[in-house]
Amino acid sequence: MKLLTQSLLSCCLATTLACGTLLSANVSANVSAQTTLRLAYASNSQPVKDALALFGKLVEEKTDGEVKVMYFPDSQLGGERELIELTQTGAVDITKVSGGLMESFSPVYGVFSMPYLFDNEQHFYQVMDDPKIMDGVYQSTKHLGFVGLTWYDSGQRSFYTKSKPIKTLDDLKGMKIRVMQSQTAIKMMELLGAAPVAMGQAEVYTSIQQGILDGAENNEFALTVARHAEVAKHYTMDTHTRIPDIVLISDSALAQLSDSERQAVFEAARESTEFEKQAWKTAIEQAQQESRDKFGVAFYDVDIAPFQQAVQPMYDELKANPALYDLYQQIRSVAQN
Repeated sequence: MKLLTQSLLSCCLATTLACGTLLSANVSANVSAQTTLRLAYASNSQPVKDALALFGKLVEEKTDGEVKVMYFPDSQLGGERELIELTQTGAVDITKVSGGLMESFSPVYGVFSMPYLFDNEQHFYQVMDDPKIMDGVYQSTKHLGFVGLTWYDSGQRSFYTKSKPIKTLDDLKGMKIRVMQSQTAIKMMELLGAAPVAMGQAEVYTSIQQGILDGAENNEFALTVARHAEVAKHYTMDTHTRIPDIVLISDSALAQLSDSERQAVFEAARESTEFEKQAWKTAIEQAQQESRDKFGVAFYDVDIAPFQQAVQPMYDELKANPALYDLYQQIRSVAQN
């Protein structure tokens, strides 16, 4: 009986393997022409998520289904630094990260973290949409195995605090303010007279709540999406930086695409950016309203001239780096024109 059972099992296994082989061959034949791009991103606001979803839809449409996008959202594969490293190795094909973080991979991105670099939203958009300015920036990481694909608006960063508002430069003196892990952001905060504390975004809420931080700096989504408005009731609209988000693509992903597929991917990226800009503007207005109505946050306008004067040494130092200073001059020339 034991031998008979073993024989039957062997026959079943052989039949299953044979059927599996035939099925696999048929599936391979059907999908051999298809390419799947793996897109991973950390936690993000809804406009960014919607734009990335649109990007994948457009890629599939523009390639007649020959290229598809598979998503790994909400930090499933790690935070932004880990995702850049995975893109660098080709384990991830596409990711979206903060331009501030990109500074540690390519110093030229540090220019976008310079305070009061852009005069207003229109100036920012004109620069970011100008290929004469941005193509060199995007290609600056090619030797690392990835390049920039497009950019997304991530708003303007301002201060928000727990106990007292920042209405003048003197109000910032000695305040412990969270900044991104960026040397440019740290230097800016020191020149403004505050005590910068570099830490991950996930730690900010409890740090403000417990008094480890007096406040932080970010766009208005930090108040609602991250719920920092529960612990910080003062938001000062000094708009010191407008740091773009950057969508990256690995060289290995580009290499596996045909010329027409690459063109489709870049077209889809640009169209998703146009969508995201408008979606961001609408959502940020809603976030401001929710912060006021639901959380009782007070918003303050300030005279930024003293703030601009305080950080001027950063621009004087920038002259020592010709590549960065050249990019800065290009950006400023757009405003002057």
